[in-house]
Amino acid sequence: MSVRTSRSRAALLSAGAAALALTLSACAGGGIEGGGGQTGFITGSDGIATVEKGDRDTAPDLSGKTIDGEQLDLSEFKGKIIVLNVWGSWCAPCRAEAPNLAKVSEDLADQGVQFVGINTRDTSTRPAVAFEEQYKVEYPSLYDPTGKLLLRFEKGSLNPQLIPSTLVIDREGKLAARTQQALSEEKLRKMLKPILAEK
Repeated sequence: MSVRTSRSRAALLSAGAAALALTLSACAGGGIEGGGGQTGFITGSDGIATVEKGDRDTAPDLSGKTIDGEQLDLSEFKGKIIVLNVWGSWCAPCRAEAPNLAKVSEDLADQGVQFVGINTRDTSTRPAVAFEEQYKVEYPSLYDPTGKLLLRFEKGSLNPQLIPSTLVIDREGKLAARTQQALSEEKLRKMLKPILAEK
């Protein structure tokens, strides 16, 4: 075996191990991430982290191709509340929460709430499209197989660190709330209620 082949194989194994570690550490039922300190957010006992209106960070610019091959830019939804759900078709907690997200999305569409998914770690769009068909998910999902979009969230902000993660972006384009666990319909509505009430 040549030195070059050996190096290529070592690099490939190292990259594969890193991706596997991320996948295994993700797709967990979630745990409670700490807030406070310099982070600017507080996590409640329900696992929902929130930021006071005046202290919120601006959400990153997110755009790209959807799993259906369409172009999508979150700036299209300016002035709306955006519920951003990070998911993968391979993730059991994502499958558990999908019907709840689909139902609340439908219920709140006429109240200026737009749901958007970020599909990650799926190596092709085919399983992602099948997932959305199975769970009747009507809202669009950006296709982010390598997690590049997730890296646009600043460290220390309400950034998605696990799969699934759900973030709420307020009407001013700021990161208002986050949870890193599968959501029941009740918990999702609870997460949205104070942001819907904001003027």
